[in-house]
Amino acid sequence: MATVSYLKRRSELETYFDRTAVEAWSRLTSDAPVGRIRATVRAGRERMRATLLSWLPKDLRGQRLLDAGCGTGALAVEAARRGADVTAIDLSLTLVRLAQERCPQDLGSGRVQFQVGDMADPALGSFDHVVAMDSLIHYAADDTVRMLARLSERAGNKLLFTFAPRTRPLAAMHALGRLFPHGNRAPAIEPLREIDLRRHLARAAELDDWRTGRSERVVSGFYTSQAMELQHE
Repeated sequence: MATVSYLKRRSELETYFDRTAVEAWSRLTSDAPVGRIRATVRAGRERMRATLLSWLPKDLRGQRLLDAGCGTGALAVEAARRGADVTAIDLSLTLVRLAQERCPQDLGSGRVQFQVGDMADPALGSFDHVVAMDSLIHYAADDTVRMLARLSERAGNKLLFTFAPRTRPLAAMHALGRLFPHGNRAPAIEPLREIDLRRHLARAAELDDWRTGRSERVVSGFYTSQAMELQHE
């Protein structure tokens, strides 16, 4: 069951991506020129996307994949090019429309179905793999683990996700962000220590059949994120 804090943060994210950050996010996720800081974020996101994709089979034909928090759809497109049947879902109508506009017509044997809504909606059905890239980084540890438990109910094989690791540079950037006018701020990132996150995961009864696998951090200027793999036993 979703908590009050989760629902409040989800509403903030929806408002931010649909209203406040539309133009900036559109440029960041395109090939358009951006400033030095955003260039480091773009490069970091590209490396993280490549990392997550490298943890999936190269041949995804006949397999279903959920891109949970798909943004503008880059990961969904790459998975479809490997033959996957991808459901790509995001809270933001604006981002989903942009993803649909950018999606190539020819994806070979794969396909992408874009949707607006809750990534853990049971109506989405079951998947071989679930990927949540940078879509859980705004939630506290308890809410993150609750969401992973809900996503695990949809996943048959792998559940890949990212979190914001608690580091001194990230904490400093987080504090600096609080100095900006409230209307210009992105919803706050919730940094987590990996050891604490692993403890939360180990205590979650709903994840008893899952084990943690690979973990890899990507640092690129103003972008810091860590990928983690959960595998069904």
